[in-house]
Amino acid sequence: MTDDVFADHRNLLFSVAYRILGSAVDAEDAVQDTWLRWSSADRSPVADPKAYLVRIVSNVAVDRLRSASVRREVYVGPWLPEPILTGTDDPETAESVSVALLVVLEALTPLERAVFVLKEAFGFGYAEIADAVARSEDTVRQAAHRARGHVRSRRPRFPADRARQRDVTERFFAAATGGDINALMDLLAPDVALWTDGGGKVRQAMRPVVGADRVAAWFAGIATRPYEGVAIADMSAAVVELNGSPGVVFTGAGRVIGTLTLDLDDDGRIAAVHNVANPDKLRAVTTGTVHPVGLDR
Repeated sequence: MTDDVFADHRNLLFSVAYRILGSAVDAEDAVQDTWLRWSSADRSPVADPKAYLVRIVSNVAVDRLRSASVRREVYVGPWLPEPILTGTDDPETAESVSVALLVVLEALTPLERAVFVLKEAFGFGYAEIADAVARSEDTVRQAAHRARGHVRSRRPRFPADRARQRDVTERFFAAATGGDINALMDLLAPDVALWTDGGGKVRQAMRPVVGADRVAAWFAGIATRPYEGVAIADMSAAVVELNGSPGVVFTGAGRVIGTLTLDLDDDGRIAAVHNVANPDKLRAVTTGTVHPVGLDR
């Protein structure tokens, strides 16, 4: 019975933990820690197992995020969330797990991030969240207000529809791999930013590349030289769903060597490009596991 109850809510627990942590590996560890605490606890007074489990995983994730935040301060180059394969047709779910939103959430405190996720993504009430994060309801309301204001100021829109996102992704990929600067310029917003995450383990830009001219030149240059020792001609790529939206997975030399996701502005032009090449962050994609990220409570 213990196993059955936990299994019924495991997808929800991963969904909460991943949004708080931005890492599939850490989210899975948080879920495992939740299981250990659940299996060893006295559950006789537990009236609502789901709320109890969400409380555990939220606290575990917040504790892990505090430790991770210290490591991310000394991370080599830009830090991006760990991409995951997903499968969802719901725009709200897609937005809540998008790389662009997860990047914005990085600027929140661990408490603000947990409150934002539980409130905005999963629709928990303030009293439920207060219980989950062991804070007063007033503290939770204040944290929610700060987090909501920050997110809205940095990301006031929802992403383009799936068909448009896929079309732009495919056109961008064709232009980038073909070194077609003119085609790239047609797709990029003037103030587009390229974020590349190599974690110091692969060669990537150490700072964001900003501006259509510079981003177009960056990708045009990549098309003329090997990428991590793999010639462009020897690479393969597939457009798949990454973090709720169409993205590109690059493979070569028998391994996944990178992922790419795009964030579009209201005009359908590319406002941000997120490229993850740190091998430690490609494990979830390499396994081919489609992760559950639904918002069902």
